[in-house]
Amino acid sequence: MVIIVVFLVLIGIVVFIINNNVKNIMETKTTAKDFFINLGAIVALGFFVANLIGLLFTIINRAYPPTLGYGYYGSGSISFPVAALIIFFPVYVLLMWLLERGYRIEPEKRNVGIRKWLTYITLFVSGFALAGDLVTILYYFIDGRDITTGFILKILVVLMVSLSIFFYYIYDVMGKSNAKFRRIWTIVSAIIILLCIVWGFSVLGSPRTQQLLKYDEQKINDLQNIQNAVQNFYSLKGTLPKDFVELSTQENHFINTEDPQNKKPYEYETTSNTTYNLCAEFNKELTKDAYVASFGPYGGNTWLHGAGRYCFAETINPNIYSKPGIVPIP
Repeated sequence: MVIIVVFLVLIGIVVFIINNNVKNIMETKTTAKDFFINLGAIVALGFFVANLIGLLFTIINRAYPPTLGYGYYGSGSISFPVAALIIFFPVYVLLMWLLERGYRIEPEKRNVGIRKWLTYITLFVSGFALAGDLVTILYYFIDGRDITTGFILKILVVLMVSLSIFFYYIYDVMGKSNAKFRRIWTIVSAIIILLCIVWGFSVLGSPRTQQLLKYDEQKINDLQNIQNAVQNFYSLKGTLPKDFVELSTQENHFINTEDPQNKKPYEYETTSNTTYNLCAEFNKELTKDAYVASFGPYGGNTWLHGAGRYCFAETINPNIYSKPGIVPIP
């Protein structure tokens, strides 16, 4: 959401400057290089801040799974936020270094219009985030909602990130920012980002672990599709399919019955007229907390599994999926 707001505001700034401040830009000797370096620095700041917050939220969701409320929780992967931080934080530092080097050569460029606009927009967005953070805390308190550990940590994350950006640019606007201050801010920020990445891997696992979890997630999706296909087959035929071949001939859409990791077929076995087993090989155990952290608190326990070969015992309810021509039992 912050990224969208920043981009919309930046587009508005560009249009405003081009339409109304062309003369001022020429008078202050603003070049295309100045414009795009300033713009790039703010965009890089927005990207790495948004992904830093996203990374910390994912870690908090896994360490302190939410127990109330709806919402999208994602797959619990930290791959994209970590990749974005590794790229965009150095880009931001490099662009800011280029700007400061240019200011030392031409000090008057500190007062160019694009720099002032982007600085004040950054202050506005960070101040707005701070105010929204405080409003959220007060709202939850007045509304009598449960304030969990995870919620408090998320509030603190937004508060600390917004405060650090706000005071960094306030110091710059007041003229109190110097090379030593910026160096300390950069070093502290780099250490914090590095610690967050390490913490994320310690909570959610290494990149290899993330890959194995992705395989397990795909296997669960495949088994869910097979389960739906079996239910559709029973509703049409009044009986369970004997095997995947019979199931595939009835179903018009594609059903993946092969493990994407080891390329072996999933196991399907009927145990009675209305029960059957679906089996697969899993890399990691899926606990209730991990399931809630990834899919929310209303996912149930249907697809929790252990590591290694695991079978799900499925049952067809004949009152819902009755045989053709037979009235279901009330």
